[in-house]
Amino acid sequence: MFNGLAPDEIARIARGTREIHAARGDILFHKGDICQGMHLVVYGQVKLAFTSAQGGEKVVEILGQGQTFGEALMFMDKPYIVYAQALTDSQLLHISKAVLFEELERDPKLGRKMIAGLSMRLHQIITDVESYSLHSGRQRIIGYLLRDLPDEENLPKETTVNLPTNKGIIASRLNLTQEHFSRILHELSERGLIRVEGRKIHIPDVEKLRTFDL
Repeated sequence: MFNGLAPDEIARIARGTREIHAARGDILFHKGDICQGMHLVVYGQVKLAFTSAQGGEKVVEILGQGQTFGEALMFMDKPYIVYAQALTDSQLLHISKAVLFEELERDPKLGRKMIAGLSMRLHQIITDVESYSLHSGRQRIIGYLLRDLPDEENLPKETTVNLPTNKGIIASRLNLTQEHFSRILHELSERGLIRVEGRKIHIPDVEKLRTFDL
């Protein structure tokens, strides 16, 4: 987002920025807290989630290095609708709403970058809704395992995927129970489509997995 900004522009933004060091399990903000700016993940991992009245958790997003969150609510001047929790020891930057709004008035390019980022997030939300509505649990998991691979013409023969966090959190992200998630992984393993070693998922034939269950 800040690529291409001049040193003096970066310096102005830095004056409204503070570092946050979060240990694994730390809550960065709760649902209902006032949004005073946006966060950027320097390193580590953060989940955005909400809890149902029955106590169940739904993970909305898992964020890693270089990703940002909180921009939309910052513009809407609304409180947070989810809570944020560090999944690993993490360092974040919190950039205040006031300094960002000042910089947006000076530099339209920054505004365009923020709009592009929000548009990408909206696209991901629509893709998620489509997946939950039209795809089976097995298709969702296969899609998740293959999400970072190149297009069909450049698919590798085999690959290994490192799950970024535990299976329960990923299952919630895919709108599945942990038991259902584990059962599907076991089924894919029995068919020889994947091999599970902790958080490492070996895929011996990417094309075979991609076209399975279509």
